[in-house]
Amino acid sequence: MNRCLFLLSTLLWLFVPAAVSAGDDDDQPAPAGGATPALSPEQQEAVGVILAHPVKANVAPRIEAYGQVLDPATLITDTGRAESSRAAARAASAEAQRMEKLYSGNTDVSLKALQGAQAAQIEAQSLAQSIASGFVLQWGPLAKLSAAQRQNLFDALGSGKTLLLRADLPGRVSLGAVPKSATLDVDGVQVPAQVLGMLQRGAADLQSVGLLLQVDHAPAGLGPGARLPVTLLGAPGSGVLVPKGALLYGDQGAYVYRQLHDKSADGKLQYAPVMVKLLQPSGDAWLVAGLDDDELIVTHGAGVLWSLQGLGSFSAEEEDHD
Repeated sequence: MNRCLFLLSTLLWLFVPAAVSAGDDDDQPAPAGGATPALSPEQQEAVGVILAHPVKANVAPRIEAYGQVLDPATLITDTGRAESSRAAARAASAEAQRMEKLYSGNTDVSLKALQGAQAAQIEAQSLAQSIASGFVLQWGPLAKLSAAQRQNLFDALGSGKTLLLRADLPGRVSLGAVPKSATLDVDGVQVPAQVLGMLQRGAADLQSVGLLLQVDHAPAGLGPGARLPVTLLGAPGSGVLVPKGALLYGDQGAYVYRQLHDKSADGKLQYAPVMVKLLQPSGDAWLVAGLDDDELIVTHGAGVLWSLQGLGSFSAEEEDHD
């Protein structure tokens, strides 16, 4: 990246902002802000900008992960703490209101007693909010269950036939789309599991993104603490494959740079950012929607164009060369 920025400094005085053509192919949604970058072929070669066509693909994702069976007692304890803290907050709020009415009615209630009740209310509310936030981070999708649904889940977990697992993808901190289903490898036997959703709290030791899984018919002997391989299965997605180094991320989401058909007034090649939808990773590439396979996109050197345009992001591939 430093090499590109050094070369870029020699080009800035040559940079001539140009307007994007109003043709149908170039009238695409793009991140706001900045002028259209334009480089001559010599400048493009000097800063290492490489172009290629994206490749059409239909990918059915199979993501290998590691699962750990969770202890239902922890879930029940966390749920009880969340409910009791909410009840304590309601009680503290009612007491503060009662003390305020008594104080306003000139009864035998001191200002100090009222302020103490109000302080207790604030403390109880803060504690309830903190515990509720921790529950969402730890249990994610289960926070949306109603009291009846949660009790049914507790009953199923208590029977031992239903299990909850956390599936981690080591080295990954994001996921394009939540997989539709999963299978567990239990001593060579494939056991189906339901994907309940994403977990907001990552595993610090694995630097991973986590998913919460539910197994409704668990094999005998499989219980809390067990670790086993998990295969996450996604719905087949159609799109185009682009290298990871071509992707940048801004306020509106992921985008790539595309070479425009029209040149600038002085004959330079123009580039414009195009928003894409991340569908799923595939090796060293991402399957994305929003591009055609006949378009030329910048697969290396996108950070140079970002620097010219000033959109506020650059590719992870070029960060590696800092």
